[in-house]
Amino acid sequence: MLGSWVARIPAVQNSLRLDDAQLGISLLSTSVGAILAMPATGWLIREWGNPLVIRIAATVLCVSLPLLPLAPTMPLLMVSLLIFGIGFGLLDVSMNVQAVTVEEGYTRPIMSTFHGVFSIGGLLGAAIAGVVAGAGIAPFVHLLGVAVVLLVLISVASAFLLEAGSADDGAPVFAVPPRALAGLGLLSFCVLFGEGAVADWSAVYLENVLGSTAAVAAAGYAASSLAMASMRFAGDTLTRSFGPVRLVRVGSLVAGLGMTAALVIGTVPAALVGFAAVGAGLAVSFPIALGAGGRTPGMASGTAIGAVATAGYAGLLVGPPLIGFISDRAGLRSGLVLVAVLCFVTAQLAETVRREQP
Repeated sequence: MLGSWVARIPAVQNSLRLDDAQLGISLLSTSVGAILAMPATGWLIREWGNPLVIRIAATVLCVSLPLLPLAPTMPLLMVSLLIFGIGFGLLDVSMNVQAVTVEEGYTRPIMSTFHGVFSIGGLLGAAIAGVVAGAGIAPFVHLLGVAVVLLVLISVASAFLLEAGSADDGAPVFAVPPRALAGLGLLSFCVLFGEGAVADWSAVYLENVLGSTAAVAAAGYAASSLAMASMRFAGDTLTRSFGPVRLVRVGSLVAGLGMTAALVIGTVPAALVGFAAVGAGLAVSFPIALGAGGRTPGMASGTAIGAVATAGYAGLLVGPPLIGFISDRAGLRSGLVLVAVLCFVTAQLAETVRREQP
């Protein structure tokens, strides 16, 4: 769903005649919806069970996806994105609680592999969107088809979900997050700022700044997703070999240096490589942070993951309008400099992910 949507953002921007600042404000609604939903997800999991929350959240996403390109005005686009964000926030926390539940049955970390499958979805969505956009198919028809297919897949996959035992283990659901989660939250903020910037602005940068075609513009997110997926599938093995702290630190430096080089060179191939570097470099940081948060003593996993994820999505909340504001005054290339800066900040926060691994 996410890969399909972000590849069609330039088409929606152009159809509504939004400048970069207006687009940034509109995209802000997705993060607002996610941040509103995430803190309540732990309570919903306790009351309804993890599988039901996942089913409801995924269904909300599917229903709202084809509504996005139908919005005739910027305010209605923001409302549609708010609903989309609520579904995404609920699903983000509940599926990570599911992943922690499954991981508890293993003697090795597997969280990164789950997130690798997420990246494969982004890659497939963006790749298909590139072909569809190149064929001149309207965004609504495209996204409606995606929503129908995914509703079927969700109904099949949800039959295999497990109940999250830690959701009602007596730990407080709405507890104030302990200080131990502050560092993980800040790290997640920086990581998702970078990931969100690539998702929301890569196609716009390639098409509107560097002059690529719509099909090539979709390749920006696809390149990032492919690199991220590859790294995430290797991430669990690398975590066991090198440790989470070193992996986060080195990866963040790769992302920062790659983005910096891409912006300095300023060509389409360099941009594709730079977006891929961000995808690969930041790939394991957020899954490692969520896994570490889910193992915080004295807290239900849904609450801890919700706290870390909410802090991360604050990065998405700040990112779209901030980059759009800078872009409107100094160009999108200047706005994307923030991605490189926060990648280097992430490297400095790597020590916060140190937790006992499964």
